[in-house]
Amino acid sequence: MIIIGIDPGSCRTGYGVIRVEGNRHIHLDSGFLEVSSYPVSERLQRIFSGIKDIVALHQPQEAAIEQVFMHENPGSALKLGQARGAAMVALTIPLSEYSARQVKKSVVGNGAAKKEQVQFMVGRLLNLAGKLQADAADALAIALCHAHARNLRKLGVAF
Repeated sequence: MIIIGIDPGSCRTGYGVIRVEGNRHIHLDSGFLEVSSYPVSERLQRIFSGIKDIVALHQPQEAAIEQVFMHENPGSALKLGQARGAAMVALTIPLSEYSARQVKKSVVGNGAAKKEQVQFMVGRLLNLAGKLQADAADALAIALCHAHARNLRKLGVAF
């Protein structure tokens, strides 16, 4: 089973692709789409086409994306929602959504974990050397969260 995780952002959209083999999680690819230097409409197009290209390359069977959380600034929330929508419509595979709290609890064991803790644990869980870029680490954490949730659902446990 190959899973793509997406951490949407209007300036940078992170992606992470893992393969699940039994209880093993194998890192296939991760990174981010840097779109901050483009006008809004082109940013959305680049997110859409970038995610489509990654899906075409790795052929994941399932996808996971972070849910929108409310910003203090409505304009920021709107831009995040647009980036999220562009990524979602690029996917032609089953998609699950997880809150940031669910992702952190699944990967770190603490729903209020800091970004550095998530980066560290993702590296450990995937046996990666060096520090991961934050957006890529978040996307991999979302993919790992989905893998854990799938396993729990197979066991009849609600996630």
